[in-house]
Amino acid sequence: MSEALARRLTGLAAVAAAVALIVQVPLYFLYSGPPPDANVLSRLLIGILALACLVVFMTAFRELVERVGPDHAWAGSIAFAAGLVYATVTLVSMGLEAGAVIAADRPIDPTIDVSGTYILYGSISRLMLALFLAALGHAVTRTRLLPRWTGRSAYVLAGLDLAFVPSLFFGNDPAFFYAANGWGTTALMGAALSYWLLALGICTYRSAARVTPAAGTAALRH
Repeated sequence: MSEALARRLTGLAAVAAAVALIVQVPLYFLYSGPPPDANVLSRLLIGILALACLVVFMTAFRELVERVGPDHAWAGSIAFAAGLVYATVTLVSMGLEAGAVIAADRPIDPTIDVSGTYILYGSISRLMLALFLAALGHAVTRTRLLPRWTGRSAYVLAGLDLAFVPSLFFGNDPAFFYAANGWGTTALMGAALSYWLLALGICTYRSAARVTPAAGTAALRH
């Protein structure tokens, strides 16, 4: 696979994951009480598809780092491993929510009623995302794989995710910004990741046009 094609694949996977996540987040705010099963299962299905695309992005990004900057392949591997753990943890959370909703004989709000997901969606996911973003930022910055803003913004998001790791000490009221399952810990940070991933995906896809067999990645170093 050529470097240009690898960049396009990485970018497309990021954009697909971002679009799915952007569609998913508003579905959590359509109902003030327990949502109908169709709403919960629909948003979970969209989330599952988003995470599948995210796994493709993480894998393709690791391969791209190894191709462009072999000396920093370790950073790409850390980003891949942390991202894969994040995707796995989130998929487990979604499975627990879907199972509880399907088994319940009445509508339930799984963000409150399924207690096993609080820390998975919250502190654990925030920590794994922080590690993923920090490693990605390092890889991008050191290899000059993409413009500087991509690495710097990854570091900023990593810091914000780290700030939410202690949220497990602040209860389980989704209306509370800093709760274990609060709207800041989950929805806000999820939305931030979605739009950042969309911008990153577009940037990565467009970068393929500036790659030539002779120049490699030199054109991106400005």
